[in-house]
Amino acid sequence: MQLIILDRDGVINEDSDEFIKSPSEWQPIRGSLEAIARLHRAGWHVVVATNQSGIARRLFDLDTLARIHETMQHRIIECGGMIDAVFFCPHGPDDGCNCRKPKPGLLLDIAARLRTDLRGVPVIGDSLRDIQAATAAGATPILVKTGKGFGTVSSPELDPEVAVFDDLYSAVNHLLNTDSH
Repeated sequence: MQLIILDRDGVINEDSDEFIKSPSEWQPIRGSLEAIARLHRAGWHVVVATNQSGIARRLFDLDTLARIHETMQHRIIECGGMIDAVFFCPHGPDDGCNCRKPKPGLLLDIAARLRTDLRGVPVIGDSLRDIQAATAAGATPILVKTGKGFGTVSSPELDPEVAVFDDLYSAVNHLLNTDSH
């Protein structure tokens, strides 16, 4: 199984320091939906792993989050793609859970549920915590410069071995071109 795990905010859709609290606030980053469609057509399984502390902060509820994800899925389907599953951490930064990135729990849950090993599985994120979670789970971290990524790329904590791309479309283009050789 060819699996790829994507962060949501800042990778697929525009990020907001005020949180994405409704379906109308969910706006795709240019090229991201097309990138997911390309992965789908190439036979990849696309899974989203996202921290959603807005739930713990009571900024939105689970029903609203489900509607946001329905909007995302609908827009991706319109482009010929599909997301196979969305995994999310509803906890706040101080809740001490194992599923909030940078901890690897969310990614390890994906591996367990899909009965797969994460070695070699690309995990694309825009923040240092995405990269740290991927590394801790044994996956292959990839950073994009969208969302928080432009600032993350200059972090002294970022491993210089991590591949960096301008956006999801560029990262997917690289993966698909590498995959076909």
